[in-house]
Amino acid sequence: MSKVKLYVPKLDELWFYEKMMSDPDTMSYNAHYDLGFDEYHDDTGCIDFPREQWDEWYADWVGQEPVRFFAYIKDAVSGEWVGNVNFHKSYGGDWYDMGIVLYAPFRGRGYSAPALRLMLEHAFEACGVAEIHNDFEVTREAALKTHLAVGFKEAGVTDGVVTLVMTKEDFEAHKDEA
Repeated sequence: MSKVKLYVPKLDELWFYEKMMSDPDTMSYNAHYDLGFDEYHDDTGCIDFPREQWDEWYADWVGQEPVRFFAYIKDAVSGEWVGNVNFHKSYGGDWYDMGIVLYAPFRGRGYSAPALRLMLEHAFEACGVAEIHNDFEVTREAALKTHLAVGFKEAGVTDGVVTLVMTKEDFEAHKDEA
C-alpha cells in the first residue's frame, strides 16, 4: 500500500495551499528569483494567495484534465495533507511541466517518491500524457535524487538548472520498482 494518496481539494480546502505558499520554510526554494509579480516575496519565496483569488485559480486548475492537474498529497494513514503535486501542458513544447512541493514540516519523511509515482501514473495512464518535465536548480540535491530514483532522466543543465524528463515508456519500465 502506498504511503500517500492524491486528493483533489474542494474550493474551501485551498486554505492549505494558501498556508503552504505563505510558509517561508516551505517556500525557501523559491526565494531570490525576482519573479516580478505583486504576490511574490523575493526575500522568502512566498506567494500571497488571498481568498479573493481562489475561485479563479480553482476554475483554472481543478477539473481541467488533461490540460492541467492539481492535487494535495495526503498521508494514507493519518489523512493529513503534506504537500501538493501538479502538471500542465507546456507553454513552449509538446510536453507537460510538473511540480511537487512538500510542506516543510513533512520533508524528509519519504513522501516525495510515492507522491511523484502517483502523479506520474495519473498523468500517463488517466490523462494520456506522453512526456513530462521538471526543471530546478542542481543544488536541490534531495529533489534531484528523488526524481532520478523514480525514473526521470537528466536531459541537460543550463545555467545551473537541470531539466529532467520522464516519458510514458520510461514510466512503464520503472513501474514495478516502486
